[in-house]
Amino acid sequence: MENHKKFVKFENKIVFIGFGCVGQGVLPLILRHIDIPSAQIRIISADTEGQIQAEKAHISFTVCPLTPQNFQQILDESLVPGDYLLNLSVNVSSLTLIEYCHQRGLLYLDACLEPWQGGYTDTTLSLSARSNYNAREQSQNLRERLGSGPTAVLCHGANPGLVSHFTKQALVNIARDTGVDFVLPQTRESWAALAQKLNIKVIQCAERDTQTAKPFKRINEFVNTWSIDGFVGEGLQPAELGWGSHEKTEPLDASHHGYGCDAAIYLRRPGTRTSVRGWNPLTGAYQGFLITHAESIAIADYLTVKTGDKLDYRPTVYYAYHPSDATVLSIHELSGRNFKQQETKRLLMNDIESGSDALGMALMGHTKGLYWYGSILSIEEARDLAPYNNATSLQVAAGVLSGMVWAIENPQAGIVEPEEMDFKRVLQIASPYLGDITGQYSNWTPLRNNLALYEAHLDTTDPWQFKNFRVV
Repeated sequence: MENHKKFVKFENKIVFIGFGCVGQGVLPLILRHIDIPSAQIRIISADTEGQIQAEKAHISFTVCPLTPQNFQQILDESLVPGDYLLNLSVNVSSLTLIEYCHQRGLLYLDACLEPWQGGYTDTTLSLSARSNYNAREQSQNLRERLGSGPTAVLCHGANPGLVSHFTKQALVNIARDTGVDFVLPQTRESWAALAQKLNIKVIQCAERDTQTAKPFKRINEFVNTWSIDGFVGEGLQPAELGWGSHEKTEPLDASHHGYGCDAAIYLRRPGTRTSVRGWNPLTGAYQGFLITHAESIAIADYLTVKTGDKLDYRPTVYYAYHPSDATVLSIHELSGRNFKQQETKRLLMNDIESGSDALGMALMGHTKGLYWYGSILSIEEARDLAPYNNATSLQVAAGVLSGMVWAIENPQAGIVEPEEMDFKRVLQIASPYLGDITGQYSNWTPLRNNLALYEAHLDTTDPWQFKNFRVV
């Protein structure tokens, strides 16, 4: 058996909340790289998914969906101060668990901020109240109220998570490649100053998933390479994006939230009905969905430069996602059903025949045009690297593992976002599971080969205007 490096020793318990595709994918990585006996790992799940895998690893598995009424009693039975709560669930309030962990001296990590069931699709709430912007503002308010304490790492999978570290590495690479004089930033202010100096106008989380499987998508079936419930939930939220200082006009269907950092806007339509143009080195130009994600808001806020209350600089930041072709068809079918979810769901794993997931950050507007930096991981590589994974889940699992290790090494950091972590350390831990980590320049812009005859709204004086990316 291969001798895997132990990054850190953990003498307390790790308790999983949720054990879907990401939980199943990250468990082998935890056992390889965190020095902890299987007997000190426990899983609490809403269903029996993954139970056979847990039993093979001799890990305690309990089926018990958490609710606002029972979560405290259930967790009190499993956790003591110094333990680690790994939240990979859906429909369980992240903010509730974060406060619970703070009060009891527990480490915490999640891959996204989740509300209690229905929180993102409750039509009695305003669009702003159902947004990731609102969730982040609540987490920031909670951090201010709770103050210092045990580390709680927010939103640290692949995206959100690793992509924030890709962004920092990309900024460094562009500065070096363009001959810009700089010192490696150590603070939020210095990272923002470097992005401004490089004239980064757009930061696009540009992901293209080419994994294919047989049988292909059937009628009345939602197919995806990662959590179907998680993707449908975020896809029904309003499209959101960090709003840059270079933008000349706002979309007609855009709104500001009217509170908080004001680094982002939302569109009055769901992300799965909002399309944008993007580019990645795997397939070149593509059309993706503008799906709301925490990194769109957090990176935009982190790289904001102000003089007093005056905004001097901020990039436009958003997620342009082209999932697997079968997933695209699933989304179209879902939309045609007025978002009534299909009765059948299929997570693609062992039935995947070929393909890769290219996940990276495309930084645009600098002197070399566009620079994409990230991970291109094939299904064959993913299977060689770790069991119970496809290319998509392993990228997320690598982000979870690296965030967990960082938290154990920094146990009293309080509530932390990915942008505030050591990007070099995180990438060092995650990189062995990310396939080809590459940076590539391109002369692509959203105006290139565009049939402007049909799109009179385009701004040909500045290719990096959001209106040029949006497909209307």
